[in-house]
Amino acid sequence: MADEAKAKGNSAFSSGKFDEAIKFFSEAIDLAPTNHVLYSNRSASYASLHQYSKALEDAKKTVELKPDWSKGYSRLGAAYVGLGSFDEAINSYEKGLEFDPNNEALKSALSDVRSRSRVPPSSSSSSSSPFGNIFQGPELWAKLTADPTTRGYLQQPDFVRMIQDLQRNPNNFNLYLKDQRMMNALGVLLNITMRSGAGNDEEMPPMDRDMPEMEVEQPKKEVPVKKQPEPEPEPMDIPDEEKEAKERKAHAQKEKELGNAAYKKKDFDTAIEHYSKAIELDDTDISFITNRAAVYLEMGKYEECIKDCDKAVERGRELRADFKMVARALTRKGTAFVKMAKASKDYEPAIEAFQKALTEHRNPDTLKKLNDAEKAKKDLEQQEYFDPKLADEEREKGNDFFKQQKYPEAVAHYTEALRRNPKDPRVYSNRAACYTKLAAMPEGLKDAEKCLELDPTFTKGYTRKGAIQFFMKEFDKALETYQEGLKHDPNNQELLDGVRRCVEQINRAGRGDISPEDLKERQAKAMHDPEVQNILSDPVMRQVLQDFQENPKAAQDHLKSPEVMQKIQKLVAAGIVQIK
Repeated sequence: MADEAKAKGNSAFSSGKFDEAIKFFSEAIDLAPTNHVLYSNRSASYASLHQYSKALEDAKKTVELKPDWSKGYSRLGAAYVGLGSFDEAINSYEKGLEFDPNNEALKSALSDVRSRSRVPPSSSSSSSSPFGNIFQGPELWAKLTADPTTRGYLQQPDFVRMIQDLQRNPNNFNLYLKDQRMMNALGVLLNITMRSGAGNDEEMPPMDRDMPEMEVEQPKKEVPVKKQPEPEPEPMDIPDEEKEAKERKAHAQKEKELGNAAYKKKDFDTAIEHYSKAIELDDTDISFITNRAAVYLEMGKYEECIKDCDKAVERGRELRADFKMVARALTRKGTAFVKMAKASKDYEPAIEAFQKALTEHRNPDTLKKLNDAEKAKKDLEQQEYFDPKLADEEREKGNDFFKQQKYPEAVAHYTEALRRNPKDPRVYSNRAACYTKLAAMPEGLKDAEKCLELDPTFTKGYTRKGAIQFFMKEFDKALETYQEGLKHDPNNQELLDGVRRCVEQINRAGRGDISPEDLKERQAKAMHDPEVQNILSDPVMRQVLQDFQENPKAAQDHLKSPEVMQKIQKLVAAGIVQIK
């Protein structure tokens, strides 16, 4: 379908994949060669690739198919600017403003191209602002349009006015530095990242869509024309057919209201009857169909619900219905598929329906349903893949490779074992050992912690975790891990040896018996530890540390407090405090 190809093109364009967008828009044009929106979107894609001749061809076709659509002239002007034909660009923008006099983007583009046509290419700005030049020239709008972060700003009048002010007077840049939108725009124009969150074409406002942010056909805007007062015409008789159509619509709305009332009372059969009558009376309102689908969903008649949703989507596209209504039908369809799902593959059509709904309208409820469906599918896949016997076989293979010191191969088999049985703490422990050998300490620590989460009494898990923390020079944390393991196995020699090694390292740090480089590294790590940060920011502890330097007697009194003593030991282990 042309709509499906167009949606893929819009998605590719939003992701900056302009070649791919052109491919999909071309497919859509083959299916719907009279749809002016498709030519407009492809023109924008060509312009984004600086293929202005092709962009111009599509822009001309857009205007030919829809001569009263201002966006077409915006595309035309952008293509002409890219080709350096400023007079033609000016004429195009002026023509667009005849149909949409209040279009700020067209006004700004026209102003820019007029300025550009008057200024010789070699001239330079006399602005004292270091960023003044980047706000000059029509390519400004192309860059802002092309980036998904700044594209939405161009629909905000106050942002457009800020840009226009900077074009007139670049020295005003400092006035807008506190506006995050301006900082994001500056990052886009300088091709650097200046934002924490999440293009388009040259010389054009953002490309509209038939979903939020995508291009949709706008109703024709006529230029207001002052007319001389005319005599009021005599009342016209309404044709019988028109009267009958209005009566049928009114009757259909009453049936819908009766259906809504029955639905609230959970009288589903009556609700179905009323919605069906409304559909027969007026087939131009897809809400009747989506409401009946909702009743079928409540009744557990999922097949009938899906059929009604498909019918609503098909009819909605024919009628160019509100995209929110189409999205609602697709969401309802996905919900029905979820209700019917028994295996992981049964969630695939539900996920597809939710994804299509989100392309029509990004609704938080639909997004949550999509996330839930994807999670349910993943959980079922895991359950379907669960096989303890095969998991043990993979674990044994991993053990063999570990003995051969082929650690990457061992990791692969341990990982497969966990896919077959994700509740086996031994496999996490073994993989942690492999990661330790491969010096992948963060991954090993994560596996060791997962091992202990599954079985807090698994002694080997404590030795794995303590060893990794020791190698990471987090001796105080390693000591705590070994001591926790000894609670479950007091005579375990590996744990006892681990405690001894940690105490030796901590005492060395306390005496200052380590190299300056090691001390500096340990202190740097400690300063990123939230617990150490809290201790150092505690006013009481700051006084204690000061007493250690200036009033030893008071310091000895502080050490009588177990809480203070524990914090001092933490600082000693971290290398922050040294005992001499």
